[in-house]
Amino acid sequence: MKPAVWTGDHFFTGDIACAEGALAAGCRFFAGYPITPATEIAEHMATRLPEVGGTYIQMEDEIASMAAILGASCAGVKSMTATSGPGFSLMMENLGLGICTETPCVVVNVQRAGPSTGLPTLGAQADMMQARWGSHGHYEIIALAPASPQELFHLTITAFNLSETYRLPVLVMADEVVGHLSERVVIPPAAAVKTRERVPASGRRDRYKPFQRGACGVAPMAAAGAGYAVHVSGLTHDERGYPDMSAAGQEKMMTWLTEKIRANRDKIIQTESYRLDDAEIAIVSYGISARSSLAAVDEARAAGIRAGLLRLVTVWPFPEELIRDLAGRVRALVTVELNLGQIHLEVERCARGQAPAILVGHAGGAVIPPEEIVARLSAVSRT
Repeated sequence: MKPAVWTGDHFFTGDIACAEGALAAGCRFFAGYPITPATEIAEHMATRLPEVGGTYIQMEDEIASMAAILGASCAGVKSMTATSGPGFSLMMENLGLGICTETPCVVVNVQRAGPSTGLPTLGAQADMMQARWGSHGHYEIIALAPASPQELFHLTITAFNLSETYRLPVLVMADEVVGHLSERVVIPPAAAVKTRERVPASGRRDRYKPFQRGACGVAPMAAAGAGYAVHVSGLTHDERGYPDMSAAGQEKMMTWLTEKIRANRDKIIQTESYRLDDAEIAIVSYGISARSSLAAVDEARAAGIRAGLLRLVTVWPFPEELIRDLAGRVRALVTVELNLGQIHLEVERCARGQAPAILVGHAGGAVIPPEEIVARLSAVSRT
């Protein structure tokens, strides 16, 4: 057996850092299907999982991959899959199953330009709304947006911890640029990696209710085969997991599924601020676009433009209150993203007209250069 945590300084791509983060978090099952630009995650897991007593399986497609990681999680094993746009689309129905059955797992989407086959080898951030609303019905989701290989390592661990804490699939919304970017990645000693383990079931096994709420509005989870009578269904269900085909039953179940996230938004949402205290113009960005935005803030400041950056680490749940407060303090909000305005529309909605919302974005295939952002900031500052 080899160590699960590769402690030390490494020169990794983001995809490899993601795989190593999963192993450090305790992931011991990976099911997936090769797809550019996420294939390197699967390849690395295929090598490393057998070394640490885990299991890798290549499925026939992404539909089966999502089903497989749900099944492994129900058996008590931390599980993950990785994909890109077309595969992410195929996973959506079973993503909803995981939300309805409250099954923890992690789904990594290394985004590329679409729709359809699009630009398989070039980056975009165009699946952000699909991450929020891609499956049918109403639900809450957690989605993280790493901006570097180092952060892909750490946020993959965070994703596993959040999935176990709140019992749902958690999304890591990377992009091709971060996924294929090679940088220094520091992996701490195993004892320094903070992981969240599943809250096990307790009490009389014949009276166990798999969806009876516990701490944080989340039910403890028994592993299949552990001796508890477990009934799991994608149908609307009660605390026993039995179908409840009524409007009242739907209301009760949906309250469980949404409130466990809504009531803990302050614990879940992560953001980073840069030079926002005295900013007249605030940039809102995430992922690889936030790195261009960071450079743009410094260039703008050098030109006498008081700009600042709010980087979204957690994109869903969306930091509505923070954006609303920011809109009341600045002259304009500028969203920088590699799409035609998906998160920009959320920024505009939350601003409520307190400040104009402006988009710097394009359809993908190339990183937005800092100069383009600075040019827009300069135009805004003159108005």
